[in-house]
Amino acid sequence: MDLIYILIIPVLAAGLSLIPIGKRGASVVTILGALMILILSIRIAFRTASGAEVVALENWISSDGLGALVLLLVSFVGFTAAIFSWGYLERTAAANNPAKIRRYYARYNLFLLSMLAVPILSHVALLWIAVELTTLLSVFLVSFENTSEALEAAWKYGVLTCLGAAFALMGVLILYWGVSTSGKEAFTWQGLATASSSISPMLLKTSFLFILIGFGTKAGLVPLHTWLPDAHSQAPSPVCALLSGVETTTVLYAILRFRPILQAAPSIYIDNWFIVFGLLSVGTAAFLLVQVKDYKRLFAFSTIEHMGIILVAAGLGSSAAQYGATFQMISHAVTKSFCFFAAGTTLLSAGSRDIIAVRGLIRTSPVAAIALMIGGLAIAGAPPFTVFLSEFSILKAGIASGHYLVTALLTLFILIAFCGILFPINRMVFGKPIEFADRPTVTTTSIVTLVLAGIPVFLLGLYLPGPLHELLRLAAASLGR
Repeated sequence: MDLIYILIIPVLAAGLSLIPIGKRGASVVTILGALMILILSIRIAFRTASGAEVVALENWISSDGLGALVLLLVSFVGFTAAIFSWGYLERTAAANNPAKIRRYYARYNLFLLSMLAVPILSHVALLWIAVELTTLLSVFLVSFENTSEALEAAWKYGVLTCLGAAFALMGVLILYWGVSTSGKEAFTWQGLATASSSISPMLLKTSFLFILIGFGTKAGLVPLHTWLPDAHSQAPSPVCALLSGVETTTVLYAILRFRPILQAAPSIYIDNWFIVFGLLSVGTAAFLLVQVKDYKRLFAFSTIEHMGIILVAAGLGSSAAQYGATFQMISHAVTKSFCFFAAGTTLLSAGSRDIIAVRGLIRTSPVAAIALMIGGLAIAGAPPFTVFLSEFSILKAGIASGHYLVTALLTLFILIAFCGILFPINRMVFGKPIEFADRPTVTTTSIVTLVLAGIPVFLLGLYLPGPLHELLRLAAASLGR
Protein backbone atom coordinates (compact mmCIF):
# COMPACT_ATOMS: atom_id res chain seq x y z
CA MET A 1 0.00 0.00 0.00
CA ASP A 2 2.98 2.33 0.33
CA LEU A 3 2.93 2.97 -3.42
CA ILE A 4 -0.75 3.92 -3.28
CA TYR A 5 -0.13 6.31 -0.40
CA ILE A 6 2.67 7.95 -2.38
CA LEU A 7 0.12 8.84 -5.06
CA ILE A 8 -2.55 9.95 -2.60
CA ILE A 9 -0.46 12.20 -0.33
CA PRO A 10 0.45 14.87 -2.94
CA VAL A 11 -3.18 15.07 -4.09
CA LEU A 12 -4.29 15.73 -0.51
CA ALA A 13 -1.44 18.20 0.01
CA ALA A 14 -2.42 20.07 -3.16
CA GLY A 15 -6.00 20.39 -1.96
CA LEU A 16 -5.03 21.49 1.55
CA SER A 17 -2.56 24.02 0.12
CA LEU A 18 -5.44 25.95 -1.43
CA ILE A 19 -7.15 26.42 1.95
CA PRO A 20 -6.23 29.75 3.62
CA ILE A 21 -4.99 28.34 6.94
CA GLY A 22 -2.44 30.97 7.84
CA LYS A 23 0.47 32.68 6.16
CA ARG A 24 2.64 29.57 6.09
CA GLY A 25 -0.04 26.90 6.09
CA ALA A 26 0.52 25.81 2.47
CA SER A 27 4.29 25.56 2.92
CA VAL A 28 3.97 23.52 6.12
CA VAL A 29 1.46 21.14 4.50
CA THR A 30 3.72 20.70 1.48
CA ILE A 31 6.85 20.04 3.57
CA LEU A 32 5.05 17.51 5.78
CA GLY A 33 3.55 15.77 2.75
CA ALA A 34 6.95 15.62 1.03
CA LEU A 35 8.52 14.23 4.21
CA MET A 36 5.92 11.46 4.41
CA ILE A 37 6.56 10.61 0.76
CA LEU A 38 10.31 10.48 1.38
CA ILE A 39 9.86 8.11 4.32
CA LEU A 40 7.63 5.81 2.27
CA SER A 41 10.11 5.90 -0.63
CA ILE A 42 12.97 4.91 1.67
CA ARG A 43 10.89 1.97 2.93
CA ILE A 44 10.20 0.87 -0.63
CA ALA A 45 13.88 1.25 -1.54
CA PHE A 46 14.93 -0.99 1.37
CA ARG A 47 12.35 -3.62 0.44
CA THR A 48 13.42 -3.55 -3.19
CA ALA A 49 17.11 -3.70 -2.30
CA SER A 50 16.42 -6.93 -0.41
CA GLY A 51 15.38 -8.48 -3.74
CA ALA A 52 11.59 -8.20 -3.55
CA GLU A 53 9.61 -6.34 -6.18
CA VAL A 54 6.98 -4.13 -4.52
CA VAL A 55 3.56 -4.61 -6.13
CA ALA A 56 0.48 -2.57 -5.21
CA LEU A 57 -1.76 -3.39 -8.19
CA GLU A 58 -0.55 -6.14 -10.49
CA ASN A 59 0.14 -4.92 -14.03
CA TRP A 60 -0.59 -1.34 -12.94
CA ILE A 61 1.43 -0.09 -9.99
CA SER A 62 4.72 -1.68 -8.91
CA SER A 63 8.36 -0.89 -8.30
CA ASP A 64 11.52 -2.82 -9.12
CA GLY A 65 15.13 -1.72 -8.59
CA LEU A 66 15.23 0.99 -11.25
CA GLY A 67 11.78 2.32 -10.35
CA ALA A 68 12.61 2.43 -6.63
CA LEU A 69 15.83 4.30 -7.37
CA VAL A 70 14.09 7.03 -9.38
CA LEU A 71 11.26 7.18 -6.83
CA LEU A 72 13.80 7.78 -4.06
CA LEU A 73 15.48 10.57 -6.04
CA VAL A 74 12.19 12.35 -6.80
CA SER A 75 11.03 12.17 -3.18
CA PHE A 76 14.36 13.44 -1.80
CA VAL A 77 14.61 16.39 -4.16
CA GLY A 78 10.89 17.07 -3.71
CA PHE A 79 11.38 17.30 0.06
CA THR A 80 14.43 19.58 -0.05
CA ALA A 81 12.86 21.82 -2.71
CA ALA A 82 9.74 22.17 -0.55
CA ILE A 83 11.86 23.43 2.35
CA PHE A 84 13.76 25.82 0.08
CA SER A 85 10.49 27.19 -1.32
CA TRP A 86 9.43 28.43 2.12
CA GLY A 87 12.12 31.09 2.49
CA TYR A 88 12.63 31.68 -1.23
CA LEU A 89 9.03 32.73 -1.91
CA GLU A 90 9.08 35.13 1.04
CA ARG A 91 11.82 37.07 -0.76
CA THR A 92 9.99 37.33 -4.08
CA ALA A 93 7.31 39.67 -5.39
CA ALA A 94 4.69 37.02 -4.59
CA ALA A 95 5.33 37.35 -0.83
CA ASN A 96 2.49 39.86 -0.49
CA ASN A 97 0.05 37.73 -2.47
CA PRO A 98 -1.05 34.78 -0.27
CA ALA A 99 -3.42 33.44 -2.93
CA LYS A 100 -0.56 33.21 -5.44
CA ILE A 101 1.62 31.43 -2.87
CA ARG A 102 -1.16 28.90 -2.24
CA ARG A 103 -1.52 28.29 -5.98
CA TYR A 104 2.24 27.77 -6.21
CA TYR A 105 2.17 25.03 -3.56
CA ALA A 106 -0.89 23.36 -5.07
CA ARG A 107 0.85 23.22 -8.46
CA TYR A 108 4.08 22.12 -6.77
CA ASN A 109 2.35 19.11 -5.18
CA LEU A 110 0.63 18.12 -8.42
CA PHE A 111 3.93 18.41 -10.31
CA LEU A 112 5.55 16.22 -7.67
CA LEU A 113 2.70 13.72 -8.08
CA SER A 114 3.31 13.42 -11.82
CA MET A 115 7.02 12.70 -11.32
CA LEU A 116 6.35 10.19 -8.54
CA ALA A 117 3.91 8.35 -10.81
CA VAL A 118 6.43 7.76 -13.63
CA PRO A 119 8.66 5.17 -11.90
CA ILE A 120 5.83 3.26 -10.19
CA LEU A 121 3.40 2.85 -13.10
CA SER A 122 3.85 -0.56 -14.74
CA HIS A 123 1.48 0.06 -17.63
CA VAL A 124 3.33 1.75 -20.50
CA ALA A 125 0.34 3.80 -21.65
CA LEU A 126 -0.11 5.20 -18.15
CA LEU A 127 3.59 6.00 -18.00
CA TRP A 128 3.21 8.10 -21.16
CA ILE A 129 0.33 9.98 -19.50
CA ALA A 130 2.42 10.58 -16.36
CA VAL A 131 5.39 11.82 -18.39
CA GLU A 132 3.22 14.32 -20.25
CA LEU A 133 1.59 15.46 -17.02
CA THR A 134 5.03 16.48 -15.78
CA THR A 135 4.92 19.19 -18.45
CA LEU A 136 1.29 20.21 -18.10
CA LEU A 137 1.53 20.45 -14.31
CA SER A 138 4.82 22.36 -14.27
CA VAL A 139 4.39 24.88 -17.10
CA PHE A 140 2.61 27.31 -14.75
CA LEU A 141 5.43 26.95 -12.25
CA VAL A 142 7.93 27.92 -14.93
CA SER A 143 5.94 31.11 -15.60
CA PHE A 144 5.33 31.77 -11.90
CA GLU A 145 7.32 35.03 -11.75
CA ASN A 146 5.19 36.40 -14.62
CA THR A 147 8.01 38.22 -16.41
CA SER A 148 8.12 38.36 -20.19
CA GLU A 149 11.14 36.03 -20.19
CA ALA A 150 9.39 33.53 -17.91
CA LEU A 151 6.22 33.55 -20.00
CA GLU A 152 8.22 33.03 -23.19
CA ALA A 153 10.16 30.18 -21.61
CA ALA A 154 6.92 28.56 -20.40
CA TRP A 155 5.32 28.73 -23.85
CA LYS A 156 8.46 27.34 -25.49
CA TYR A 157 8.63 24.59 -22.88
CA GLY A 158 4.98 23.65 -23.30
CA VAL A 159 4.84 23.75 -27.10
CA LEU A 160 8.05 21.85 -27.84
CA THR A 161 7.56 19.15 -25.21
CA CYS A 162 3.93 18.64 -26.23
CA LEU A 163 5.10 18.14 -29.81
CA GLY A 164 7.51 15.57 -28.43
CA ALA A 165 4.59 14.00 -26.59
CA ALA A 166 2.80 13.42 -29.89
CA PHE A 167 5.82 11.56 -31.28
CA ALA A 168 6.16 9.49 -28.11
CA LEU A 169 2.46 8.62 -28.21
CA MET A 170 2.81 7.37 -31.77
CA GLY A 171 5.71 5.16 -30.67
CA VAL A 172 3.71 3.78 -27.74
CA LEU A 173 0.72 3.03 -29.98
CA ILE A 174 2.91 1.22 -32.52
CA LEU A 175 4.45 -0.79 -29.70
CA TYR A 176 0.98 -1.67 -28.40
CA TRP A 177 0.02 -2.83 -31.88
CA GLY A 178 3.07 -5.08 -31.88
CA VAL A 179 2.19 -6.56 -28.48
CA SER A 180 -1.46 -7.13 -29.43
CA THR A 181 -0.51 -8.99 -32.62
CA SER A 182 2.15 -11.12 -30.94
CA GLY A 183 0.08 -12.62 -28.14
CA LYS A 184 -1.88 -11.82 -25.00
CA GLU A 185 0.83 -10.27 -22.88
CA ALA A 186 -0.12 -7.25 -20.77
CA PHE A 187 1.16 -3.89 -21.99
CA THR A 188 3.61 -3.62 -19.09
CA TRP A 189 7.40 -3.59 -18.91
CA GLN A 190 7.41 -7.29 -18.03
CA GLY A 191 4.87 -8.08 -20.73
CA LEU A 192 6.89 -6.19 -23.34
CA ALA A 193 10.07 -7.99 -22.32
CA THR A 194 8.29 -11.34 -22.74
CA ALA A 195 6.63 -10.46 -26.06
CA SER A 196 9.52 -8.51 -27.63
CA SER A 197 11.07 -11.53 -29.35
CA SER A 198 7.82 -12.18 -31.24
CA ILE A 199 7.15 -8.55 -32.25
CA SER A 200 8.06 -7.58 -35.79
CA PRO A 201 11.51 -5.92 -35.87
CA MET A 202 10.09 -3.28 -38.18
CA LEU A 203 7.47 -2.32 -35.59
CA LEU A 204 10.13 -2.21 -32.88
CA LYS A 205 12.37 0.01 -35.02
CA THR A 206 9.57 2.41 -35.88
CA SER A 207 8.30 2.67 -32.31
CA PHE A 208 11.84 3.23 -31.04
CA LEU A 209 12.37 6.12 -33.46
CA PHE A 210 9.20 7.88 -32.34
CA ILE A 211 9.86 7.22 -28.65
CA LEU A 212 13.45 8.45 -28.82
CA ILE A 213 12.39 11.68 -30.54
CA GLY A 214 9.38 12.20 -28.27
CA PHE A 215 10.90 11.43 -24.90
CA GLY A 216 14.28 12.77 -26.04
CA THR A 217 12.66 16.17 -26.48
CA LYS A 218 11.47 16.15 -22.87
CA ALA A 219 14.82 14.87 -21.58
CA GLY A 220 16.64 17.71 -23.35
CA LEU A 221 18.76 15.56 -25.65
CA VAL A 222 20.52 17.45 -28.46
CA PRO A 223 19.24 18.60 -30.97
CA LEU A 224 15.88 18.61 -29.15
CA HIS A 225 17.13 20.63 -26.20
CA THR A 226 16.40 24.25 -27.11
CA TRP A 227 13.58 24.74 -24.58
CA LEU A 228 15.53 23.43 -21.59
CA PRO A 229 17.96 26.30 -20.83
CA ASP A 230 15.15 28.84 -20.98
CA ALA A 231 12.68 26.92 -18.79
CA HIS A 232 15.29 25.78 -16.28
CA SER A 233 16.67 29.29 -15.84
CA GLN A 234 13.43 31.32 -15.72
CA ALA A 235 11.54 29.15 -13.24
CA PRO A 236 11.85 29.81 -9.48
CA SER A 237 15.00 28.15 -8.15
CA PRO A 238 13.22 25.36 -6.17
CA VAL A 239 11.28 24.50 -9.33
CA CYS A 240 14.55 24.52 -11.29
CA ALA A 241 15.88 21.96 -8.80
CA LEU A 242 12.95 19.70 -9.61
CA LEU A 243 13.09 20.29 -13.37
CA SER A 244 16.84 19.78 -13.77
CA GLY A 245 17.40 17.40 -10.90
CA VAL A 246 14.62 14.86 -11.35
CA GLU A 247 12.10 15.67 -14.10
CA THR A 248 14.70 15.03 -16.80
CA THR A 249 15.75 11.91 -14.91
CA THR A 250 12.22 10.51 -14.90
CA VAL A 251 11.96 11.01 -18.67
CA LEU A 252 15.36 9.42 -19.24
CA TYR A 253 14.14 6.55 -17.04
CA ALA A 254 11.32 6.02 -19.55
CA ILE A 255 13.81 5.89 -22.44
CA LEU A 256 16.13 3.49 -20.64
CA ARG A 257 13.21 1.19 -19.85
CA PHE A 258 12.92 0.38 -23.55
CA ARG A 259 16.52 -0.84 -23.87
CA PRO A 260 15.97 -4.50 -22.83
CA ILE A 261 12.83 -4.60 -24.98
CA LEU A 262 14.53 -3.31 -28.12
CA GLN A 263 17.47 -5.67 -27.68
CA ALA A 264 15.18 -8.36 -29.09
CA ALA A 265 15.87 -6.80 -32.52
CA PRO A 266 19.68 -6.59 -32.87
CA SER A 267 19.30 -4.73 -36.17
CA ILE A 268 18.10 -1.66 -34.25
CA TYR A 269 21.58 -1.19 -32.73
CA ILE A 270 20.03 0.38 -29.66
CA ASP A 271 23.36 0.85 -27.89
CA ASN A 272 24.85 2.70 -30.85
CA TRP A 273 21.88 5.08 -30.88
CA PHE A 274 22.37 5.74 -27.18
CA ILE A 275 26.08 6.41 -27.63
CA VAL A 276 25.61 8.74 -30.61
CA PHE A 277 22.83 10.81 -29.05
CA GLY A 278 24.64 10.78 -25.71
CA LEU A 279 27.94 12.02 -27.12
CA LEU A 280 26.15 14.63 -29.22
CA SER A 281 24.42 15.94 -26.10
CA VAL A 282 27.57 15.92 -23.95
CA GLY A 283 29.70 17.57 -26.64
CA THR A 284 27.18 20.26 -27.55
CA ALA A 285 26.49 21.12 -23.92
CA ALA A 286 30.21 21.27 -23.13
CA PHE A 287 30.88 23.88 -25.81
CA LEU A 288 27.72 25.84 -25.00
CA LEU A 289 28.82 26.06 -21.37
CA VAL A 290 31.82 28.10 -22.44
CA GLN A 291 29.70 31.03 -23.68
CA VAL A 292 26.93 31.14 -21.03
CA LYS A 293 26.30 34.51 -19.37
CA ASP A 294 23.60 33.47 -16.87
CA TYR A 295 24.63 31.17 -14.00
CA LYS A 296 21.22 29.47 -13.87
CA ARG A 297 21.53 28.72 -17.60
CA LEU A 298 25.02 27.41 -16.80
CA PHE A 299 23.54 24.71 -14.59
CA ALA A 300 20.76 24.10 -17.13
CA PHE A 301 23.25 23.34 -19.90
CA SER A 302 25.07 21.07 -17.44
CA THR A 303 21.84 19.04 -17.20
CA ILE A 304 22.00 18.37 -20.95
CA GLU A 305 25.59 17.23 -20.50
CA HIS A 306 24.70 14.79 -17.74
CA MET A 307 21.71 13.34 -19.57
CA GLY A 308 24.13 12.57 -22.38
CA ILE A 309 26.64 10.96 -20.01
CA ILE A 310 23.96 8.64 -18.62
CA LEU A 311 22.82 7.70 -22.12
CA VAL A 312 26.40 6.93 -23.22
CA ALA A 313 26.95 4.78 -20.13
CA ALA A 314 23.80 2.79 -20.85
CA GLY A 315 24.92 2.34 -24.46
CA LEU A 316 28.33 0.94 -23.50
CA GLY A 317 26.51 -2.28 -22.72
CA SER A 318 28.59 -3.85 -19.95
CA SER A 319 27.18 -4.48 -16.50
CA ALA A 320 29.80 -2.13 -15.02
CA ALA A 321 28.76 0.66 -17.40
CA GLN A 322 25.09 0.18 -16.59
CA TYR A 323 25.92 0.33 -12.90
CA GLY A 324 27.75 3.57 -13.66
CA ALA A 325 24.70 4.90 -15.51
CA THR A 326 22.42 4.32 -12.51
CA PHE A 327 25.05 5.75 -10.17
CA GLN A 328 25.28 8.82 -12.42
CA MET A 329 21.50 9.21 -12.18
CA ILE A 330 21.82 9.51 -8.41
CA SER A 331 24.87 11.76 -8.57
CA HIS A 332 23.30 14.16 -11.05
CA ALA A 333 19.94 14.38 -9.25
CA VAL A 334 21.32 15.20 -5.80
CA THR A 335 24.11 17.45 -7.10
CA LYS A 336 22.08 19.41 -9.63
CA SER A 337 19.34 20.12 -7.12
CA PHE A 338 22.02 21.40 -4.73
CA CYS A 339 23.40 23.61 -7.51
CA PHE A 340 20.04 25.27 -8.09
CA PHE A 341 19.56 25.79 -4.36
CA ALA A 342 22.96 27.49 -4.38
CA ALA A 343 21.95 29.50 -7.45
CA GLY A 344 18.70 30.55 -5.74
CA THR A 345 20.62 31.65 -2.64
CA THR A 346 23.01 33.61 -4.86
CA LEU A 347 20.11 35.26 -6.67
CA LEU A 348 18.57 36.40 -3.38
CA SER A 349 21.95 37.72 -2.25
CA ALA A 350 23.15 39.36 -5.48
CA GLY A 351 19.86 40.24 -7.13
CA SER A 352 21.04 39.24 -10.60
CA ARG A 353 21.40 36.08 -12.70
CA ASP A 354 24.11 37.63 -14.89
CA ILE A 355 27.55 36.14 -14.29
CA ILE A 356 29.28 39.42 -15.08
CA ALA A 357 27.20 41.29 -12.47
CA VAL A 358 28.25 39.03 -9.60
CA ARG A 359 31.78 39.42 -8.25
CA GLY A 360 33.42 38.88 -4.88
CA LEU A 361 30.52 36.87 -3.52
CA ILE A 362 32.76 35.38 -0.84
CA ARG A 363 32.92 38.82 0.81
CA THR A 364 29.35 40.00 0.26
CA SER A 365 27.55 36.70 0.98
CA PRO A 366 29.84 33.92 2.27
CA VAL A 367 27.05 31.32 2.56
CA ALA A 368 25.99 31.80 -1.07
CA ALA A 369 29.62 31.84 -2.20
CA ILE A 370 30.54 28.60 -0.43
CA ALA A 371 27.38 26.88 -1.69
CA LEU A 372 27.97 28.06 -5.26
CA MET A 373 31.60 26.97 -5.21
CA ILE A 374 30.73 23.55 -3.78
CA GLY A 375 27.94 23.14 -6.34
CA GLY A 376 30.23 24.11 -9.21
CA LEU A 377 33.01 21.77 -8.13
CA ALA A 378 30.57 18.92 -7.48
CA ILE A 379 28.62 19.10 -10.74
CA ALA A 380 31.82 19.62 -12.77
CA GLY A 381 33.10 16.29 -11.44
CA ALA A 382 35.82 17.29 -8.99
CA PRO A 383 36.79 14.88 -6.20
CA PRO A 384 35.71 13.95 -3.57
CA PHE A 385 32.14 14.60 -4.69
CA THR A 386 29.78 11.90 -5.93
CA VAL A 387 29.75 12.98 -9.61
CA PHE A 388 33.51 12.36 -9.78
CA LEU A 389 33.04 8.80 -8.56
CA SER A 390 30.16 8.00 -10.91
CA GLU A 391 31.87 9.54 -13.96
CA PHE A 392 35.10 7.73 -13.12
CA SER A 393 33.22 4.42 -12.94
CA ILE A 394 31.70 5.08 -16.38
CA LEU A 395 35.04 5.95 -17.97
CA LYS A 396 36.65 2.91 -16.36
CA ALA A 397 33.87 0.68 -17.69
CA GLY A 398 34.27 2.19 -21.16
CA ILE A 399 37.97 1.35 -21.24
CA ALA A 400 37.36 -2.14 -19.85
CA SER A 401 34.77 -2.86 -22.55
CA GLY A 402 37.08 -1.69 -25.36
CA HIS A 403 35.19 1.50 -26.30
CA TYR A 404 38.37 3.55 -26.48
CA LEU A 405 37.21 6.23 -28.92
CA VAL A 406 33.90 6.74 -27.13
CA THR A 407 35.67 6.96 -23.77
CA ALA A 408 38.25 9.41 -25.13
CA LEU A 409 35.57 11.70 -26.58
CA LEU A 410 33.52 11.50 -23.40
CA THR A 411 36.59 12.38 -21.30
CA LEU A 412 37.41 15.34 -23.57
CA PHE A 413 33.87 16.74 -23.37
CA ILE A 414 33.78 16.30 -19.58
CA LEU A 415 37.04 18.23 -19.26
CA ILE A 416 35.72 21.07 -21.46
CA ALA A 417 32.55 21.21 -19.37
CA PHE A 418 34.66 21.19 -16.19
CA CYS A 419 36.46 24.36 -17.31
CA GLY A 420 33.27 25.91 -18.68
CA ILE A 421 31.56 25.58 -15.29
CA LEU A 422 34.36 26.47 -12.89
CA PHE A 423 35.89 29.44 -14.72
CA PRO A 424 32.84 31.76 -14.36
CA ILE A 425 31.99 30.48 -10.87
CA ASN A 426 35.55 31.21 -9.75
CA ARG A 427 35.19 34.82 -10.94
CA MET A 428 31.80 35.17 -9.26
CA VAL A 429 33.10 33.92 -5.93
CA PHE A 430 36.65 35.35 -5.83
CA GLY A 431 36.56 38.26 -8.26
CA LYS A 432 36.75 41.92 -7.34
CA PRO A 433 33.76 42.63 -5.07
CA ILE A 434 30.77 44.55 -6.31
CA GLU A 435 28.81 46.27 -3.57
CA PHE A 436 25.18 45.25 -3.38
CA ALA A 437 22.94 47.74 -1.61
CA ASP A 438 20.25 46.49 0.75
CA ARG A 439 20.51 42.85 -0.24
CA PRO A 440 18.64 40.48 2.10
CA THR A 441 20.48 38.00 4.25
CA VAL A 442 20.35 34.28 3.49
CA THR A 443 17.19 32.70 4.89
CA THR A 444 17.30 29.97 7.52
CA THR A 445 15.38 27.58 5.25
CA SER A 446 17.99 28.13 2.53
CA ILE A 447 20.77 27.12 4.90
CA VAL A 448 18.83 24.08 6.13
CA THR A 449 18.14 23.01 2.54
CA LEU A 450 21.77 23.44 1.51
CA VAL A 451 22.92 21.29 4.43
CA LEU A 452 20.36 18.53 3.77
CA ALA A 453 20.93 18.55 0.01
CA GLY A 454 24.71 18.66 0.45
CA ILE A 455 24.94 15.53 2.61
CA PRO A 456 24.57 12.98 -0.24
CA VAL A 457 26.75 15.14 -2.53
CA PHE A 458 29.62 14.65 -0.07
CA LEU A 459 28.74 11.28 1.43
CA LEU A 460 28.22 9.31 -1.78
CA GLY A 461 31.60 10.49 -3.07
CA LEU A 462 33.28 8.85 -0.07
CA TYR A 463 31.02 5.99 0.96
CA LEU A 464 28.27 4.01 -0.71
CA PRO A 465 25.93 2.31 1.81
CA GLY A 466 25.31 -1.40 1.26
CA PRO A 467 21.55 -1.15 0.62
CA LEU A 468 22.09 1.63 -1.91
CA HIS A 469 24.78 -0.40 -3.66
CA GLU A 470 22.38 -3.32 -3.92
CA LEU A 471 19.65 -1.02 -5.23
CA LEU A 472 22.04 0.29 -7.88
CA ARG A 473 22.96 -3.25 -8.86
CA LEU A 474 19.30 -4.21 -9.28
CA ALA A 475 18.57 -0.99 -11.18
CA ALA A 476 21.47 -1.69 -13.54
CA ALA A 477 20.14 -5.22 -14.13
CA SER A 478 16.83 -3.69 -15.24
CA LEU A 479 18.61 -2.09 -18.20
CA GLY A 480 19.19 -5.47 -19.84
CA ARG A 481 22.38 -7.28 -20.80
